[in-house]
This record gives sequence, C-alpha cells and structure tokens, in this order.
Amino acid sequence: MERGRLIDFERADVISPMIYPPRPRLVVSGLLPTPGTTVTLVPLTYVSRPQYQGIQVVGAIEDVGKHPMPVDGSVPYSVELDLAGITGTEGVEVIGACGSEKVVLAPEPESPQEGS
Repeated sequence: MERGRLIDFERADVISPMIYPPRPRLVVSGLLPTPGTTVTLVPLTYVSRPQYQGIQVVGAIEDVGKHPMPVDGSVPYSVELDLAGITGTEGVEVIGACGSEKVVLAPEPESPQEGS
C-alpha cells in the first residue's frame, strides 16, 4: 500500500449514537478517487487544544489487482471516527484535497460536582 494523500469529501456530519454518556462520531463520505483506495480520518496533533481540531481525509491506494474496476468509476465511501478526546473547543475541521469544512459541536455536558 502506498503512502496516503488528502482526498476530496462530499459530506461531513457529527452523529451521537443513542447511548449514555453521549459519544459523538464524525462521519465523512464522498467518492473514491481511484478503485481500491482505503480512506481513513487522521486527526492532526496540536500542542494545545485548538478552536477547531483538524481531521484530514486521507486515501491510500492498495494493490488494485485485488479489486475489480467498477464500470462507471464512481465508488462511494463512508468512514467514521470516534471524537472522544479529539475535539477542539468549538468543534472539528474536516480537511480534504480541495477544501475544508468546520463542524460545530454541542458543548459537552459538565459533570456534577462531588460534595456540593
């Protein structure tokens, strides 16, 4: 598998499965640039917590011989990332090859103070 590069995405959403405590997940979808591309979401590393945590949409091409070539060339993808501990103070910024999109997150609920 070759080293990955930024790829385009069409949509970025944050969902919260119906569990407690809530665990928001980033869902990014689009069309693969090349059949056989594996897509991952890669959080950037910061010294301190940013306003928007950058998350790159990275595609890496595997051995194409293992994957049949689609007739129309457009293969959709959808990838998810658990956002626990990797959000900025206001949200996340999804970064693709041709642009980025900021997604504002609801503030995390404060835990009750013990002994009050």
